[in-house]
Amino acid sequence: MQKSGDNISSQVDARAQQLFKLLVEQYIADGNPVASKALATMPEVAVSSATVRNIMGELEAVGLVRSPHTSAGKIPTSQGYRFFVDSLLSVEPWDGPRVRQKVREIEAELNPDLAPNELVASASDLLSQITQMTCLITTPLRNQVNLRHLEFVRLDEERVLVIMVLNDREVQNRVIHTEREYNDVELTQAANFINREYGGLDLMNIRHRIVESMRADKDRMDQLMQTALDMATAAFSETEDESQELVVSGESRLLDFAADTNTVKALFDAMSHKGQVLHLLDQCLRSTGVQLFIGEESGYRPLGEMSLVTAPYELNGDVAGVLGVIGPTRMDYKDVIPVVDVTARVLSAVMRNG
Repeated sequence: MQKSGDNISSQVDARAQQLFKLLVEQYIADGNPVASKALATMPEVAVSSATVRNIMGELEAVGLVRSPHTSAGKIPTSQGYRFFVDSLLSVEPWDGPRVRQKVREIEAELNPDLAPNELVASASDLLSQITQMTCLITTPLRNQVNLRHLEFVRLDEERVLVIMVLNDREVQNRVIHTEREYNDVELTQAANFINREYGGLDLMNIRHRIVESMRADKDRMDQLMQTALDMATAAFSETEDESQELVVSGESRLLDFAADTNTVKALFDAMSHKGQVLHLLDQCLRSTGVQLFIGEESGYRPLGEMSLVTAPYELNGDVAGVLGVIGPTRMDYKDVIPVVDVTARVLSAVMRNG
């Protein structure tokens, strides 16, 4: 996860850090601004409300808390949440009892017999249910999806159905439009050629090889190879444009924690068009472990008042996609961070063992 550095720690002594930690935990629990008097009455606090009030002023001066109203108590800022997560939060380790129990629960819900894209959709629904937040998962990268078998079925004079078996279990169908009519014998021969030449390769590799083959001297190709490459070009033409899809579960939960309807609308639009959100999640593909974006840290305006917690998952031993949840900045990071991490690890293991 991103680190805020030690500059704030050097400005906030141990007593102030303890009070700030109590304030954040209380605000996460009930969502109400925390007054100095309320903090002073907590068993862990051994100073007066006046002293607490002075310390709150110091915390506000360094940007960790703010007052939503003149007479109200304090709430954490985005910078405050970052300091809390990086310096004060204790997350149960991977082998802790609660985490192990969560692993067993998630493993019981994810069916290893499902195809990768179906597993991703199942994991998205499950993570949204567990966290009660909106879940985002990218489908496996095309360079993690291998072609096992392909068939062409003639539909009419200018349309052919392409049936592709991917990664042993996933079946994709798509209709392509051809420039001329192909008979059944030509389609069978073309499919046999593609299966022989490209079977077992990933889709991105196949597409690049087809492009290179099409640049060769067509006059030196026999009719079978020309037909096969024409059909393969049509069948794999969208591989790069459709490199990843975005699976979203629990969109309506955004309404539970986003007060600004314009923000919710912007997020709905972003998920519909997926481009900007995929770009944000792509950043997480280059990092290992859990990534946390609090408020404006994502650089994506609709998430300015929210937090995004992500973790990469693997397919065939390589990073294939990213899963994560969008929730309020006052989410319970202590529980959300481990469950996102656990879900990504279990999804990777289920895909590996499936």
